[in-house]
Amino acid sequence: MIEMPVIDPEKCNGCGLCIDVCACDAIVMTDGLVTIVETDSCGWCLQCEIVCPEGAISCSYEISADEK
Repeated sequence: MIEMPVIDPEKCNGCGLCIDVCACDAIVMTDGLVTIVETDSCGWCLQCEIVCPEGAISCSYEISADEK
């Protein structure tokens, strides 16, 4: 299992924007806060981290591309 993004429950306001952008359904709403569901289909697109207005989601990997 790959390491999943992490949600800081103290920062999460439960807006659900990350759920809307998660293509692999790895984020669900639980008791008004979002929760990460471990899945092998997470492709680390970073959309959940990018869209979060509170900065509550952090992805521990940095993705970079080499231009040739």
